[in-house]
Amino acid sequence: MAIIDVQKLHVSYGRAEAVHGLSLTVEPGRCHALFGRNGAGKTTTLKALLGLVPVTSGSVTLFGLDLLRHEREVKSKLAYVPDAPGFYPWMTVRDALDYAASFRPGWKTDVEQHLLERFELDPKAPTSSLSKGQRTQLALTSAVSADPELLILDEPTSGLDPLVRRQFLEAVISTFQDRDPQKKSLLVSTHLITEFEGVVDEFTLVDRGRDVLTIEADTARASYRRIRGWFEGDAPSSTPLTTLTPPTREGRMLELVVDREADAARAWLTSAGAQRVEAEALSLEEIFLVAAAR
Repeated sequence: MAIIDVQKLHVSYGRAEAVHGLSLTVEPGRCHALFGRNGAGKTTTLKALLGLVPVTSGSVTLFGLDLLRHEREVKSKLAYVPDAPGFYPWMTVRDALDYAASFRPGWKTDVEQHLLERFELDPKAPTSSLSKGQRTQLALTSAVSADPELLILDEPTSGLDPLVRRQFLEAVISTFQDRDPQKKSLLVSTHLITEFEGVVDEFTLVDRGRDVLTIEADTARASYRRIRGWFEGDAPSSTPLTTLTPPTREGRMLELVVDREADAARAWLTSAGAQRVEAEALSLEEIFLVAAAR
C-alpha cells in the first residue's frame, strides 16, 4: 500500500490555479523529493496533503485513508516541518520539545538527545532567540523524535549555512530511517536540488503546478546522459539523433544530451569518425532543467 497516493490534484486560490492535475505516489521506506523552482506549487501540494488548504478536485490518501475522514489517525502517523517553523516565544527549547512530546506517546528521548547534541542546540535557550536555521533544527528534532511513519519536510535546508546543508540533511534522514528503514518514508520539497544528489530514492519534478517527470534517481542517472565525441577535424554540425538539448559543437568536440539513447549516440559518434567518445550522467539539477524545458 502506498503511503501517499495523489491523483490528478487541483488546488486553486480564487481564479489562480496553483496545482494543475498533479499525481504523486510514495511507497513505504522511500525518500521521495518534490523538485521545482520557487512558486512551482510544491508547498501548496504539501498543504493539500495535510488538509491545510482545500482541494479543488482530485483525490488524496495517506496510509490508504482519506485525511478528512480519518484526520486523527492519519496525523498521528506523520510529522510535518514547514519552511518557516514557529514556536511560542515564551518557551525555551526544552519547553517546546516537552510540549510536542506531550502529544506523542511514542516520543524517542534518545533520538531527541542525539539531535540536540548534533545540532548543538541549548535546551535552555529561548525559542525567540533562535536563528531561522536553529528554528528549523529544533522543528526537525521535534518531528524525528516523534517517531512518525511519514516525515514531510518543506525546504528543510532553507536558512542553513551552505557548508553544512548536506551533512545536516544526511543526519536527519539517517536518524529518521535507521530505526525501521522499510517503514519510514519521507517526502521532501526543495528547490535546492544539488543538495539531494545521492540522498533521495526517487523524485517528482514540479513546474507550474504540474508533475513534469517522476522517476527513480538511479534510473534517471542511467537514462539521462551527456555523450561527447572528439574528432580529428571539426566536429559534425548536426546529428540525426533526437537529443534533449541542441547539440553543442566546440571545435573538434560534439556534445549530445540524450534520454535512453546513450548507446545509439555512442554508435553514431563512432561511425561519424569520432576518435574518442565519453559518457557521463547528468546531475539531478541538470535533469530538472532539461525536463522542465521540454
